[in-house]
Amino acid sequence: MASFGGHAIPGGFFLLLGLWLTVKYVLHHYWRRNKAKGRPVVPLFFKRMNYGEGGMAVFASFVGIMVEQFVVSGPHAHLYDRENNSWVKLMNWQHSTMYLFFGIYGIVLLASTASRLVPVGVDRLALSMALFVEGFLFYYHVHSRPPLDAHIHTLLLVAVFSGSASAMLEVFMRDNVIVELFGSCMFILQGTWFYQIGFVLYPLSGPEWDLNQHDNVMFVTMCFCWHLAVALLLVACIYSTVWWMVNRLSGRGGDVEIGMRNTSKTSSQKALLEASDEE
Repeated sequence: MASFGGHAIPGGFFLLLGLWLTVKYVLHHYWRRNKAKGRPVVPLFFKRMNYGEGGMAVFASFVGIMVEQFVVSGPHAHLYDRENNSWVKLMNWQHSTMYLFFGIYGIVLLASTASRLVPVGVDRLALSMALFVEGFLFYYHVHSRPPLDAHIHTLLLVAVFSGSASAMLEVFMRDNVIVELFGSCMFILQGTWFYQIGFVLYPLSGPEWDLNQHDNVMFVTMCFCWHLAVALLLVACIYSTVWWMVNRLSGRGGDVEIGMRNTSKTSSQKALLEASDEE
């Protein structure tokens, strides 16, 4: 991670995840508000979205662990060097541990989607734990660093721990769109802030930042607030756009079961659907 690319890759992952979750939560909220009575079964479309999200989390975590361990300067799965009596690349091991817990979240999401035997909310609990582990390791990740370096990573913890708290709330407050969108907003904030860290510590052009100047610390603090404003604006725009598009596609904002339309339905099934829409 000690490069611009090392921050851009996880930043892109969290940014895309935040955007994806925003779209998913808006669609869920629309379906919950407009579903007909007597048809509480979640449409297959949403299960496919969970399968895609869980599979991508497992894949991205596996790739992240392999990259951290087996790059040229990586530890190559060696934790302790007995010859020199020293730990081997602990920073890479910490990053691998972060990826591991997001991989666990992906596995739990797949399991909870595939089987009703898995208790409701376990996937949110696994996500909360993954974010907590990320923040916990980052907290002890920046000691003895220059003030600006330490501060810009500490600001990242605000987004990480806020996202963890939001995911934990979802365990007990299911289907609360405000809590859900707040969590996706924290993912977007975390993603854009990873990019900001990369630009500050490893600038692609221009002069390097003075890591000991207090004015720079003040600026990045203000910049974090701007990132938060942009994340909130993105969530609001996506919410409005998705809601408008679904309403438009549904014709009159009625009951829409996304991905559930089947041209081979019998006439009796169609009649039941039309009757429920009228209700």
